[in-house]
Amino acid sequence: MTGERVMSRLIDTHAHLDLLAEEGIAVADAVARAREAGVERIITIGIDLESSREAVRISEAHEDVFAAVGIHPHDSADYQSHTERELRALASHPRVVAIGEVGLDYYRDRSPRDRQRIAFRHQLDLAADLGLPVCIHCRDASQDMLRILTEHARKPETMVLHCFSGDERLAAKMIDIGCHISLAGPTTFKNAMDAAQVARSIPLERLLIETDCPYLAPVPHRGKTNEPALLPLIAQRVAELRGIPLADVARATAANARDVFDLP
Repeated sequence: MTGERVMSRLIDTHAHLDLLAEEGIAVADAVARAREAGVERIITIGIDLESSREAVRISEAHEDVFAAVGIHPHDSADYQSHTERELRALASHPRVVAIGEVGLDYYRDRSPRDRQRIAFRHQLDLAADLGLPVCIHCRDASQDMLRILTEHARKPETMVLHCFSGDERLAAKMIDIGCHISLAGPTTFKNAMDAAQVARSIPLERLLIETDCPYLAPVPHRGKTNEPALLPLIAQRVAELRGIPLADVARATAANARDVFDLP
């Protein structure tokens, strides 16, 4: 990393370490580079049953890595009672710190929207049952997302909107109902005006950062494979946008992540 040195260590709250192998990157190497770059913890995220199992396996193998398990909206059509039983069993593992990645995606529409909503509600209930936070994906579905999170009777105590892509007004509404906002690589893109304004405006105590690797690498690596070692570039950009020291962003986002996910 170039620029101001990170004085406090960072936490990558959303990565897909299992997908790095498809890019020819060994997980152990990525974790080592992250540690060297100042990233002290990584949460690797499941998007279906197989990747959720793999997230648990990776977390067992690396002391810096924890896991989340869940069914992404793309796979909601296949959400059945046996799916939930296995998710519940996986979530009992001591390295699992959240249910996710779950939510709504009306951009790709890879599962029928009614099935997405059903699977999302079931997984909100599961997170509430288990006392775990939930990591939420929302793309082109903000009105339904806001409605469900406002009206659903058994919301988890803690909710994280990962890779937030909405504007300042939506962020404020989500914060009002108890959500944390997680910012990723697009915050560094020159044309990402909404992301920049969200980074400036949301309360620091509700802010998290992530890579969403291997996707959405920050500038100057845009278009290349992302990995947790690039997280300091996102933290640095947030600090620039807020006009505060990088160390303040590092300390606050790491403290928030430890609190949300009950990390050691």
